[in-house]
Amino acid sequence: MAVPARTCGASRPGPARTAFLWHDRGPRPGPGAGRRVARPPRPLSLLLPPLLLLPLLAAPGASAYSFPQQHTMQHWARRLEQEIDGVMRIFGGVQQLREIYKDNRNLFEVQENEPQKLVEKVAGDIESLLDRKVQALKRLADAAENFQKAHRWQDNIKEEDIIYYDAKADAELDDPESEDVEKGSKASTLRLDFIEDSNFKNKVNYSYTAVQIPTDIYKGSTVILNELNWTEALENVFIENRRQDPTLLWQVFGSATGVTRYYPATPWRAPKKIDLYDVRRRPWYIQGASSPKDMVIIVDVSGSVSGLTLKLMKTSVCEMLDTLSDDDYVNVASFNEKAQPVSCFTHLVQANVRNKKVFKEAVQGMVAKGTTGYKAGFEYAFDQLQNSNITRANCNKMIMMFTDGGEDRVQDVFEKYNWPNRTVRVFTFSVGQHNYDVTPLQWMACANKGYYFEIPSIGAIRINTQEYLDVLGRPMVLAGKEAKQVQWTNVYEDALGLGLVVTGTLPVFNLTQDGPGEKKNQLILGVMGIDVALNDIKRLTPNYTLGANGYVFAIDLNGYVLLHPNLKPQTTNFREPVTLDFLDAELEDENKEEVRRRGGGMGCTQSRGGQGTHPSCLWPFQIRRSMIDGNKGHKQIRTLVKSLDERYIDEVMRNYTWVPIRSTNYSLGLVLPPYSTFYLQANLSDQILQVKYFEFLLPSSFESEGHVFIAPREYCKDLNASDNNTEFLKNFIELMEKVTPDSKQCNNFLLHNLILDTGITQQLVERVWRDQDLNTYSLLAVFAATDGGITRVFPNKAAEDWTENPEPFNASFYRRSLDNHGYVFKPPHQDALLRPLELENDTVGILVSTAVELSLGGRTLRPAVVGVKLDLEAWAEKFKVLASNRTHQDQPQKCGPSSHCEMDCDVNNEVRVPLTLAYSTPRHLLATPSPSLGQWVLTSHPDFTALPELRGTVPPYSTTGLPGSGEEGLGLSPSPSSSPFPISQDLLCVLIDDGGFLVLSNQNHQWDQVGRFFSEVDANLMLALYNNSFYTRKESYDYQAACAPQPPGNLGAAPRGIFVVSPGNAWPGDGRLGDLPTDDPPHLIEKLVVTWAQGQQWEPMPLSPLQPTIADFLNLAWWTSAAAWSLFQQLLYGLIYHSWFQAEPAEAEGNPEVRESSCVMKQTQYYFGSVNASYNAIIDCGNCSRLFHAQRLTNTNLLFVVAEKPLCSQCEAGRLLQKETHCILPAPPPAPPPAPRPLLAAASLTPHPCPADGPEQCELVQRPRYRRGPHICFDYNATEDTSDCGRGASFPPSLGVLVSLQLLLLLGLPPRPQPQVHAHASRRL
Repeated sequence: MAVPARTCGASRPGPARTAFLWHDRGPRPGPGAGRRVARPPRPLSLLLPPLLLLPLLAAPGASAYSFPQQHTMQHWARRLEQEIDGVMRIFGGVQQLREIYKDNRNLFEVQENEPQKLVEKVAGDIESLLDRKVQALKRLADAAENFQKAHRWQDNIKEEDIIYYDAKADAELDDPESEDVEKGSKASTLRLDFIEDSNFKNKVNYSYTAVQIPTDIYKGSTVILNELNWTEALENVFIENRRQDPTLLWQVFGSATGVTRYYPATPWRAPKKIDLYDVRRRPWYIQGASSPKDMVIIVDVSGSVSGLTLKLMKTSVCEMLDTLSDDDYVNVASFNEKAQPVSCFTHLVQANVRNKKVFKEAVQGMVAKGTTGYKAGFEYAFDQLQNSNITRANCNKMIMMFTDGGEDRVQDVFEKYNWPNRTVRVFTFSVGQHNYDVTPLQWMACANKGYYFEIPSIGAIRINTQEYLDVLGRPMVLAGKEAKQVQWTNVYEDALGLGLVVTGTLPVFNLTQDGPGEKKNQLILGVMGIDVALNDIKRLTPNYTLGANGYVFAIDLNGYVLLHPNLKPQTTNFREPVTLDFLDAELEDENKEEVRRRGGGMGCTQSRGGQGTHPSCLWPFQIRRSMIDGNKGHKQIRTLVKSLDERYIDEVMRNYTWVPIRSTNYSLGLVLPPYSTFYLQANLSDQILQVKYFEFLLPSSFESEGHVFIAPREYCKDLNASDNNTEFLKNFIELMEKVTPDSKQCNNFLLHNLILDTGITQQLVERVWRDQDLNTYSLLAVFAATDGGITRVFPNKAAEDWTENPEPFNASFYRRSLDNHGYVFKPPHQDALLRPLELENDTVGILVSTAVELSLGGRTLRPAVVGVKLDLEAWAEKFKVLASNRTHQDQPQKCGPSSHCEMDCDVNNEVRVPLTLAYSTPRHLLATPSPSLGQWVLTSHPDFTALPELRGTVPPYSTTGLPGSGEEGLGLSPSPSSSPFPISQDLLCVLIDDGGFLVLSNQNHQWDQVGRFFSEVDANLMLALYNNSFYTRKESYDYQAACAPQPPGNLGAAPRGIFVVSPGNAWPGDGRLGDLPTDDPPHLIEKLVVTWAQGQQWEPMPLSPLQPTIADFLNLAWWTSAAAWSLFQQLLYGLIYHSWFQAEPAEAEGNPEVRESSCVMKQTQYYFGSVNASYNAIIDCGNCSRLFHAQRLTNTNLLFVVAEKPLCSQCEAGRLLQKETHCILPAPPPAPPPAPRPLLAAASLTPHPCPADGPEQCELVQRPRYRRGPHICFDYNATEDTSDCGRGASFPPSLGVLVSLQLLLLLGLPPRPQPQVHAHASRRL
């Protein structure tokens, strides 16, 4: 039964209007006559006065059409399926390519990937690589202990007696404000020559070592000079190690005194601000210097610690947290009369980056009040450490108390909780300058095997919050050889620019004795480390035999990935380890989410100690736990994977195989799709055939055979890489003219497969493509891509618009085609904030691809992908015909104006009105309503072909971006000589892909929106499709994202901080966009308009009231004002104080002030749901309800949707989003203005600030993931001497820096919130 059409309000023709007002065009006779009447839209509020009003676009009267029946739309769907299949059969060449492979069967062999053997071989190769580094480490550690034992301490050693290469010397000489330059360094510093070394990505000198000493340590100290003296002998051991193993990278000795000696020598990559790099705070040093820790930090917040002392405590706690690694567990509490946690964490939590960030933010909220109650603080801490129902390190246990002093020794608490075994060490910190008796604090530390420290000022914080590691190292030193075990770290960023590395560490012990019969020394000398670049480990894994979707991965005992294709940190922050969990690298599925919601219940039991969910619950947990436990395993699972461009989700089959890497903390896994079990290996022994196929790579053959892109792989050692594929091909051809594919310097497998695929794809051109007329079927191009690295695009001219990755394994269409059956459509990518597609010269196309599956002797594989590129506009017209009651485009409609028939996708109902733009030279335009944008789209009149193509939009409240806008007069008026041009408006007919992106539409004004998420085109309809299970939403978190600091409030080329949009003319809603800089690029203004038009929030970004204008600077009185003094304070504070509190990362290229910071981004993707059948539904919205029909197209990734056009805008629905939640670090809230002078910055292009840092951390810690710590713990030794238990700072900090910092404190400057580790959040003066 036909469904009657709905209307919104009565049909009434609009009254006649005067010139330049809205005009009713009246009903148009013919097949498009009268379904409904459009309400006269609001007049356009225009930015420029001469531009007046557009004429009214009226629609006809009552409709004679009804919504098509279900069987009709199913018929349209079948026609679409047949058309797509027919074109792909003719031009795709799938069957023909199969025949070509079979005809050339003698030129290749089918090899098998045997997962178990393959993963065991790779694990063995990695083990051998790391074992060579272990042997070098042991030689270094033994030599260091012997050198130090033989060294004689010199009390009178002088700086001029020590000759070494100071890695920071060159940078300090270039800095006139350097301390060494000011007072003249007495040390004899070597001046070296360096050579570029690609292995180190740096300039190095292999004849010397380099020394780095932290800025806050005096180089002339007797301790430092003696350290430099005895470590000089390590130079020869470093050199000998490299002679035995030339693949060694950085060899480093990190001393407990803070000195770093590394080989080979290279200049230090010092930042432009104060360099506070300290090796003792590096993750590899912390891991090697002590066993894992359970730490509770308690902070005295009684009323006596307010002001400067409380600021010092907050900073001290944050610095203390930075000494912890992922093997440690921690909690922080404040106390006065009672104790309470500073954060939402109620028990010990893993000291990972995100948890420490929560602590650092929470610490800043501590407020001093009440009276001191040590008992409450210590009882809370002991209760935390005795809680055995949580995951923890179960090794060293300690309490760190920060206070300004007190009289109570709380001996009863220690007797109850800690004596006589004293299993918990107590470290006390006297903070600030005061006259309290510190004897009770010293007693607490000495009575509990701890240490007492004093932090009177900023300069003592860094040193005294890390020296507790010396105390924890005592049992390790006393254990001797038992503790000499190599440990391998998490992945982290190398400070010297090597990239991502792991480090093998080995502690170095002090073997000296004070005299005959004296006790053995129990101090750790430092940690020896050797770096291994991840790229060196990756080279041991199979590169191209696993196919595009196969890969190798590795994880450590924490479940963090060492190798994984999704391990791609976007920032280079050497202070933080790269901690991407396997469960975050692999896309979570519904089963995993269900287990987390159950919290281990309903049959999912917790493992002993609460360390995670039982492996029987879920495959990812089972694989992860089995690997952490060092087991072997194999499992085939169905899982979700994210596409390479992160726009799509596919449900696929994968085979997982894993084995441990012996003698390490790592486990190796292999992931293989079923279709990658076999692969092709070319066997081109015929050199004549090699030459013949090679000729098809020459550019001279491209005109007849199509353009060839070759994958930028490492075919030969001497091949020069290039990001430009044309240049890379040129380099490749030049090299092949010198060497043969069988040369020893080349990868024969890669070269033979490349040449074979060149010949096979050429035969496809010869048999199929060359004789076909692509224009007949409206195709822009045909193409084929292969595992061998060839992408052939035909005809040659189509290569100019080819934007896909030349490496097929990195091309999204290639990988998705292998994972999906049938034809995969890929529209061009469009972002919501970017300008629409430019449909010029028929260059915009839609890729349609499918995998070529071979069956050879019962072995199935997919060695290639073929496809076509559809002409968008031509196929949109064809789509309207196929989804209609006509058989071709020129066939007239069968029903007249008085008859009743079904609507179809080619019914003509509304009109576009030609307009004349009153300009210096008349320009004729068409105005078309664009409901999705809430705008009128202006395009050049098709009859005036001599005019240049003009495109632009006129929002209802602005004409920003209107073509021809300028100082000359503007005006729009009807063009009396022109006739209406029809456009399809009755039914909305679209093809949407499996990710929810628009592929084709029957609405001409939506063609430039192809590739956008459909919710941006029709939010109401997309929400209905989602609610009716056509789509499923998948939300995930990207823990490796980079967030830029908030940009200054300027647009375009205007001077930063000077241009301000006044509140009276800044808002689009009031009809104006005034005072915009005249030199702004048009596309920036267009982005602002589009952002607003799409309904996104556009809020002003207030500037700090301290921001001066040029007039202020020219006003002498201003320089004596409080605002000027505050500005000066902030300037000093940013230059010195902030640099002291947090060490800057190694300087990257570019301006360090705009460096991005690591953050978490929420990602949302959509994929097809459970509905496969044809489906009719109604979007219920009263008089504005809409009917729609949706049906999946067989053998494609398309959804065919037919819907009524929205009749009115009274049924607003929530908009679904498909994108990353962009995270822009919010600026701190401004202080109240000193004067009534409100300033508003220009709108930010980012519509919302940084969201919460991923999933709620407070909830995640309640369900900790399974992990294992080191298998041996050194936290106790009966012979330990605890008599040395209290002192202040070990070395005096740099005098100049300390005095400057102390001066700043005396000025009363408030400290910058330390937990906001974003060193580059925008600073406003």
